[in-house]
Amino acid sequence: MKKKKNTAFHIVNAIFLGLICSTCVLPFINLLAVSFSGSTAVAAGKVGFWPVDFTLSSYKYVLTSGKFFRAMGISILRVLLETGLNLTLMVLVAYPLSRDKPGQLLGRKIYVYFFMITMLVGGGMIPTYLVVSGLGLKNTMWALILPGALPVSNMIILMNFIRELPDEIEEAAALDGATPFQTLTKIILPLLKPSLATVGLFCMVNHWNDWFSGMIYMSEDMYPLQTYLQSVIKDFDTLLLTNKSADIASLLAQMNARTGRAAQLFLGALPIMLVYPFLQKYFTKGLVLGSVKG
Repeated sequence: MKKKKNTAFHIVNAIFLGLICSTCVLPFINLLAVSFSGSTAVAAGKVGFWPVDFTLSSYKYVLTSGKFFRAMGISILRVLLETGLNLTLMVLVAYPLSRDKPGQLLGRKIYVYFFMITMLVGGGMIPTYLVVSGLGLKNTMWALILPGALPVSNMIILMNFIRELPDEIEEAAALDGATPFQTLTKIILPLLKPSLATVGLFCMVNHWNDWFSGMIYMSEDMYPLQTYLQSVIKDFDTLLLTNKSADIASLLAQMNARTGRAAQLFLGALPIMLVYPFLQKYFTKGLVLGSVKG
C-alpha cells in the first residue's frame, strides 16, 4: 500500500511540475517559432509552436545590424568584469564576517549591521546618479559596474555558506602554519565552488537582464544589450519605416516588427541559456561539497 501511495505521489508530482515547466517553456517556443516565420503568417495569427513560411530574414536583419552585436559585446564585457568583481568582493567581505569567535574580527557585529542597513535603506536613484555623474563615470563601463560592485544579499548568503564549514578545517590549517590568506585561497575557496557558482549565476543573470542602468548612464551608442532591446521593442516599427538601405530592402519585405523583435529577443537570451547548463549542476550538489565528513 505504501509503495502504491509513493508511486501515485510521484505521478501527480511529475504532472504538476510538467505543467509548471510548460508555462515557462511554451511561450519561449512560440517566440522562437515567430522569429522563423514569415510576416504574413505572423500577422494573420497562424503561428503557434512551429514556424509557418519558414524564413531566416529576421536573423539576417540582425546580422546586418552592427548595433545588436556591439550592444551584446558591451553586455558580455560588463557581465564578465562585474561578476568577477562581485565574487572577489563577496569573498573578501564574507570570509572575515563569518568568523564569530572572540578575537577574530573586532567589531564584527557593527560591520554586519552596516551592510544589512544598506539592504533596507538606499540613497535612491537621484543621489546615485549624482555620485556617478560627479565622479565622471557617465558613458563608461564603470558606471554599470561600480554601483553594484558588492551585492550585499548574495554576500550574506555566501557568508552563511562559509559559516557552515567545519571549524576543524581552519584549525588544522593554522597548526600547519598557514596564514589566514593562505587558508582562504587554498582551503576555503575550493570548498566554496558550489556556493560561488550559485551566487555567481545570480549575479550574471541580474547584470545581463539589467536595462535601466544603461538607459540612465549610457549614450545610445554605448547601450548594453537589454537596454538596446528595450529601445528596439518600443521603436521597431519606426526603424522598419526609416531603414530603407538597399542591402536590407528585401529582408524588410519578408518580416515585420513582431518577427524582428522575436529574433532579437531570442538571441539576447541565448548566451545565458548556454552558460546556465554548465552551472546548474552545482544546484543539485551540496552547497558545502567537499567538507569534512563524520
